Amino acid sequence: MKFGVVTFPGSNCDYDTYAAVRFILGEEVEFLWHKSSDLAGSDVVILPGGFSYGDYLRAGAIARFSPIMQEVVRFAEAGGIVIGICNGFQVLTEVGLLPGALIRNSHLRFACKQTTLRVERSDTRFTSGCDKGELLTIPIAHGEGNYYDFRGDIDELERSGQVLFRFVDATGEVTSEANPNGSANNVAGILNSKGNVLGMMPHPERAVEEILGSDDGLKIFKSVRAAFATPHPAGQA
Repeated sequence: MKFGVVTFPGSNCDYDTYAAVRFILGEEVEFLWHKSSDLAGSDVVILPGGFSYGDYLRAGAIARFSPIMQEVVRFAEAGGIVIGICNGFQVLTEVGLLPGALIRNSHLRFACKQTTLRVERSDTRFTSGCDKGELLTIPIAHGEGNYYDFRGDIDELERSGQVLFRFVDATGEVTSEANPNGSANNVAGILNSKGNVLGMMPHPERAVEEILGSDDGLKIFKSVRAAFATPHPAGQA
């Protein structure tokens, strides 16, 4: 299978993501330039972290208009697998592939640290290699990771099982202390209604080897590879 990693002006995790896929996962991967309209035959498209277009206006607001995102939207709407990590998550909300918005961290400071995530579902393309309720150690690095519920989205996401990852403490409990950014319901990652688009603030590409402090992020990439080998029916996660 082949992964495509989008590079916007200001992306700074594209090389980390490329390295995780190419050298750790061992799969083919290609950079996709923001001005291109060609996904280069990618089976999975990843929007990496960083500060696309300097995060002017607001995070991800300008990236939504890039030529590559028009193709990413078409790809996702046709059932293609898309992952948005950190700034990529912000871009996915701006372009309408995921509901809600990511706003300034509630404490108004940049947050960069290891976090504990609880896997809310194990029956998705992104978590089939995990157990439901499993705790993953994956780092964050963002100033605007506060998932904001401004249209009642969070209630619908909870009802439909679209909340995939949640910030928790070391025992797996949802607490305000475990929430690094003020995100509604401690949301760390969500799915679209079809289950083929994932947005998450933590960086799995930075947690693919024990020497980095954790290799839990590799479980997400391996799950995606397994999902590609066994496609899910349309409309299922």
